[in-house]
Amino acid sequence: MRYMHSKSLPLLSAVFATFVLMAPVVALADNSVTVEGVTLVNKGRVAVGRIPANLRDKFGETFGSGSGMSIDAKSWVRNADGTYKGALWLLPDRGYNAVGTTDYRPRLNTIEVTLTPVALGITPPAGKEQSGVDAKLVDTTLLKDDKGADTTGLDPANGTRKAEGNMPLLPQAPNGKISLDTEAVAHLPDGTMFISDEYGPYIYRFAADGRMMSATPPPAALLPMRNGVVNFASNNPGPGETAPDPKDPTSGRQNNQGLEGMSLTPDGKFLIAVLQSATRQDGGDSSSTRQNTRALVYDAADPANLKLVHEYVVPLPVFTNEKGKTAVAAQSEIVALSPTSFLMLARDSNNGYGVKGDKSLYRSIVAVDVSAATDIAGGKFDADTPVAPKGVLDSSVKPAAVSQFIDINNDADLARFGLHNGAPNDRNNLSEKWEAMSLVSIQDPKLPDDYFLFVANDNDFLTQDGFQVGAAYKGDGGGDVDTMFQVFQVTIPGFAAK
Repeated sequence: MRYMHSKSLPLLSAVFATFVLMAPVVALADNSVTVEGVTLVNKGRVAVGRIPANLRDKFGETFGSGSGMSIDAKSWVRNADGTYKGALWLLPDRGYNAVGTTDYRPRLNTIEVTLTPVALGITPPAGKEQSGVDAKLVDTTLLKDDKGADTTGLDPANGTRKAEGNMPLLPQAPNGKISLDTEAVAHLPDGTMFISDEYGPYIYRFAADGRMMSATPPPAALLPMRNGVVNFASNNPGPGETAPDPKDPTSGRQNNQGLEGMSLTPDGKFLIAVLQSATRQDGGDSSSTRQNTRALVYDAADPANLKLVHEYVVPLPVFTNEKGKTAVAAQSEIVALSPTSFLMLARDSNNGYGVKGDKSLYRSIVAVDVSAATDIAGGKFDADTPVAPKGVLDSSVKPAAVSQFIDINNDADLARFGLHNGAPNDRNNLSEKWEAMSLVSIQDPKLPDDYFLFVANDNDFLTQDGFQVGAAYKGDGGGDVDTMFQVFQVTIPGFAAK
């Protein structure tokens, strides 16, 4: 999950290198990449903005930043002066948790945005480098279970609620509440929304008022198993609770590595969800071999009954870490471009403002094309056969093609906005976790294929003036990590943003 100054992705093997060079994703000069014959262009950052780290929502609790984001395209307006106004939904995860988890109530935040982009390549005026995105919290919706009860960020700690009615087996905390660690959100035209989760890893559908309507389990191969049964614990027990035994699942999703990325296709017909990194049986028992993750493609024609129609292996980017060893960049979010292609944000860990390490070695948005990949849905790899034991992909399976698109750590582009990557590890050093993306049209008839790509961080609720679950707190590390938005202008021919 770290950066290398290169337009191509370091590869684990010569075989995989050959595949990438022959695949339908083609890296071009500078800031462009071709996917299925369509050239995408990154024109660079055009705006940056912040929300203060100590902001509190209408429930009096510390605001939780961006694990997932969905722009309300219907609200988006281009003004005569070149500014834009609109709204977006920003999804936090399970609350502030330095040690273990707490009874934080999962929620969804509504943000009103005024965007003032600078001209391409231009440096904003002094003192206004980070005022291009003016974001204001205007509402917060609590997420309830199907019975209308509060949900919780507490670790399920070996607990489940048995399947009943149209609901499957669900993660349940010791206090009896359904456990959610929400990571991505996709809104539907009827006001309902899909939200993906790490504990499950499930895809939930919620009503506009936050009540759970349905839950879609993943294929059996992704369900976390311990001692022969499904066990949703993530080894982050709440106060007074015990850790799971064993601490890691023997198969299925790794702890805290669930459905991190999810997005509807532009036509709304398909929903794509991607596991953060490889399942335990596919090499996920080691940070150096967890490259081969899985993308699930669902038919979303009936939102109440998602149907898995395709599944592919996606090789995550790899890079050389500070010790000179190969490491894997876990994915943090996706934006679907079509049923067979998507943008994917991948990054390293433990580097950036708010944590000990300062310089990130990998933070990038890559293009992924599954059109020539092997479809493994419903086969032996969805049962008890690993698709990549010890990280080595089964020879019968062709993975997706992946290629670099946007280097978030680009020093020159960051400097235009008063930002940097690395020392000094201050508030202008990018924070560790960039986990949210969404696209919206620039609404310029002269540039019909141009879009603003919003990217936001998950600040982990890190502030020295925090309040959650009835208590004040000071975040670890002594920092106040703001929620930050970065906006890139990109060209994506043929994409019709919702």
